[in-house]
Amino acid sequence: MVQAGSQDLDVPQELGGNAVIAVQERRPTPLSTPGSCPVIETQRLILRPHRMGDADAIATSLNDWQVTRMLSRVPIPYHRQDAVDWLNKIKAGVTPDWYLAITSGDDVHIGMITVELRHGLWHMGYWLNRFYWGRGLMSEAADAVADRFFMRMPEAELHSGAFADNAASLKIQQKLGFTITRCGDLYSLARNAMAPHLETRLTQDGFQGVKAH
Repeated sequence: MVQAGSQDLDVPQELGGNAVIAVQERRPTPLSTPGSCPVIETQRLILRPHRMGDADAIATSLNDWQVTRMLSRVPIPYHRQDAVDWLNKIKAGVTPDWYLAITSGDDVHIGMITVELRHGLWHMGYWLNRFYWGRGLMSEAADAVADRFFMRMPEAELHSGAFADNAASLKIQQKLGFTITRCGDLYSLARNAMAPHLETRLTQDGFQGVKAH
């Protein structure tokens, strides 16, 4: 199912991990993309493109073991320069990917959702700063991004995954309508080890949506 970024990613704790959602088109074509990275407003959040000024907040969030251990491609410790290097890469704008900063009313970066085209699949990864867990914010953000993606890519299939010890992210996916398709092992850079991982799938017809109250 997250960060993202979001990422062969693994899904986070409600979230401090990285949800990984992948999207596979049924009839792939080089011209079939979701378009430019949007700005999405929800009841409590604004999801927007990243800025270089987000580097400090990203480094602070990802230098937290409880967050990073749920990601597959993020090291620990995670330094500000790591964030700067990543921001420089995505700001080049050479891919059709979405890199959305999760922000609250004060525009402070508190997490991330990415939608990346990798090996013919769309991967959505996400994570949230640990101090914002338990409020339903990741469910709200993931719901909004999935909804916008399906609006732009109605023929797509959305795939996600979570480490088996990440019950919170699996619950998010279940509420959205995902079903488990495979169990296996996935390498986590932060853990420096393989860990049990579940893969899930969602179609537009099966998308239920999670509306925060």
